[in-house]
Amino acid sequence: MNESRGSERELGRAASLMMAALDGELTGNERPEWETLLRQDSALRAEWERMSQLKEVTDTMELNSPPDEVWDEYQTGVFQRLERGIGWILLSTGATVLLTWGAWEWVQALMADNELPGFVRWAILALVAGLVVLLVSVARERLFVHKREPYKDVVR
Repeated sequence: MNESRGSERELGRAASLMMAALDGELTGNERPEWETLLRQDSALRAEWERMSQLKEVTDTMELNSPPDEVWDEYQTGVFQRLERGIGWILLSTGATVLLTWGAWEWVQALMADNELPGFVRWAILALVAGLVVLLVSVARERLFVHKREPYKDVVR
């Protein structure tokens, strides 16, 4: 059991030295230890070669910048979504206010009837206001779902 722990420590030390060597961070005392490990272990040497090649490739790698057209389309898309989001908020708010005001005028005429009890008048007002909010909400949701329906062009 102690031998496996000793070999695990050696492997951990070898890996640690390899990473330091790849990064150019070996100290003066670590360099001879690393070179000795490389001479003694062919598997470690093979791994060192693979890691060195990988480091060389990644060090010389450059990311391709997308063309200007891609950035223009991206910005247009972001601004379009922002503008449309604000537009929907304003439209929903305006429709709710106007429909509520129209309903209020209608309800006021209804409430002018003094024969109706007060709680009935308030219940009618709440009912009409709720209907207006639900109407706007359902209309907005239907438009939203219709725009994003992936199968709207499929004919059955």
